[in-house]
Amino acid sequence: MKLATFMHRAGSPKIGVVTDEGLVDLSAIAPSLPPAVIDIIDGGEPMLEEIRRVISRARPIPLEHVRLLAPVPHPPEFLGIGLNYRDHCNEIGIPLPSVPTVFNKQTSCIAGPHDEVVLPTASDQLDYEGELAFIVGRAARRHLSREQAHASIFGYVVVNDVSVRDVQLSSSTVTLGKSFDTHGPLGPWIVTPEEIGDPQQLVISTLVNGEQRQRGNTSDMIFDCADILVFLSRFMSLQPGTVVTTGTPAGVGHCKCPPAYLRAGDRVTVEISGLGRLDNRVVAEAASTLKGPPP
Repeated sequence: MKLATFMHRAGSPKIGVVTDEGLVDLSAIAPSLPPAVIDIIDGGEPMLEEIRRVISRARPIPLEHVRLLAPVPHPPEFLGIGLNYRDHCNEIGIPLPSVPTVFNKQTSCIAGPHDEVVLPTASDQLDYEGELAFIVGRAARRHLSREQAHASIFGYVVVNDVSVRDVQLSSSTVTLGKSFDTHGPLGPWIVTPEEIGDPQQLVISTLVNGEQRQRGNTSDMIFDCADILVFLSRFMSLQPGTVVTTGTPAGVGHCKCPPAYLRAGDRVTVEISGLGRLDNRVVAEAASTLKGPPP
């Protein structure tokens, strides 16, 4: 199943299911379902079964008639794993880490799959990082086994872990350089595990203005999705809807010679096989249409 958060015409954000025919508005066919995606996620498989039961009676809306938002607009946490691809560690010239490198992105940075990404006045070192992320489901308690970790992943999304490199590298933590407004494009929808098969066999591609900058495979991860969730569960109970992004393959702009940072007018496309794509245009902060946090 593909779960999306969207707006249709001038309405408020809603939850929908993306099918081959378009997008099914769940509020129109099953108003008794929770209106918040976090509650759908917390409902787990019984909630998904109820959705499967009702969507057959709906007439889908064409995707081009809706605005897709970040599928989890307000997650309880937005966590990242750094240095998790062998080829990326090689391009930086560092040894492979022995444990996952964990950081957080502030949730206020989240943007939709087609929203503008703002080049801030504070820096000209804006960089892309195409990544696979997973969404934590219910029962992600402490001290999970690998089997429990697999069962605690609700679904997967595409993320661009946009980074402001000089700010990121000027601090002992990377949070500030990872958390500017709009620097967390997410989407285009949540894909539940049964639709993608093995999450460690997915192709990741990042293009800037049509030029391929990154092409990797999740099989190159040092720590796979279950490893990451098991590790995190040693320290905390993760809440339903938490987004965990899992690292980026080689090819980031910072490691080019000379560095190839993003500029206003650039278009960044991140695609993962079976999950969909993000397509975001970079705009200068003064020209941004951003007026506040995403809906």
